[in-house]
Amino acid sequence: MNILISGANRGLGLGFVRRYLARNDSVWACYRSDSGSLTDIDDENLHHVVWDVGSDAGPVGDLPDTIDLLINNAGIYGPGKDGQSLDRITSEAMHEVFNIDCVGPLRVVQHLKGRVIAAKGVIANVSSKMGSSGDNGSGGTYAYRAAKAGLVIVSKSMAVDLAPFGVHVITLHPGWVQTDMTHHTGLIDIETSVTGMTEVIADARSYPAGAFIAFDGQSVPY
Repeated sequence: MNILISGANRGLGLGFVRRYLARNDSVWACYRSDSGSLTDIDDENLHHVVWDVGSDAGPVGDLPDTIDLLINNAGIYGPGKDGQSLDRITSEAMHEVFNIDCVGPLRVVQHLKGRVIAAKGVIANVSSKMGSSGDNGSGGTYAYRAAKAGLVIVSKSMAVDLAPFGVHVITLHPGWVQTDMTHHTGLIDIETSVTGMTEVIADARSYPAGAFIAFDGQSVPY
């Protein structure tokens, strides 16, 4: 398969890269500027693409004519938890996080939808249960919650709009993962999260279009 992954230079994105390369898939790994640990991977099936999803400018690098799987993984947390409290959150922080975490995946799909349609492929947008209003019992974290919630509805609209072309879209919750974003305080490691999400992706068409699914296959309330 031809697979394109945004935010692929570290964390979950890098985990996806390694997982799909191990299956001998062709992977286009996208990152803003620093290739990170991708430089340590020597595999002819790995292709580097420079892409700042926070900008309207397109990718720099060769892309495949068809994309079987597009994983929108790039994202940021924004200010630390205290910086996202009701009293401290700023409009600048809200806009910055929303631009990357919600508008970013939309930009990527706008650029690539023709290639995904050509393959009748799958789009997996990585959100978070932090974006679920039904699961929000602790409040706060305004920027990250709002951006991830926005991505859920954007993903649902993509699912509706692209279904007539044979493209299936789902939204993923990776779990609370031990990454740089969580300061490695998560409950599960990257391998567990990525293994679960790849299994969900492989079975994507058994879920309703636009479904919000956790790494363990459970539906996430909106």
